[in-house]
Amino acid sequence: MTLPDERYRAVQRTAEFLQRLAGGHYARVPKAVRAEALALLRHYPGSWDMDRAAAAAPEVFVKHLDPLYKMVKRHDMQQRMEEDIEEDLRAARQQGII
Repeated sequence: MTLPDERYRAVQRTAEFLQRLAGGHYARVPKAVRAEALALLRHYPGSWDMDRAAAAAPEVFVKHLDPLYKMVKRHDMQQRMEEDIEEDLRAARQQGII
């Protein structure tokens, strides 16, 4: 149940974490782990890439969602999830699984 703005922030926060990891922010991290974090960052999407991704696919990435839209979207997603669960239960009952 991830919204486009949450996904956008997750990508940003992962980049920040990898930067801290590679930059020695955390003590006692093996050199190989720091090197791997740095290698991952070489091709990791930056803010320019993320802005382009958001423009091209706003249903996947968006920098900010309007709070009211976000609330409605969460409600819709929750409702769809509940409907899917009910449908799965009906199918399981019909097949004699439960």
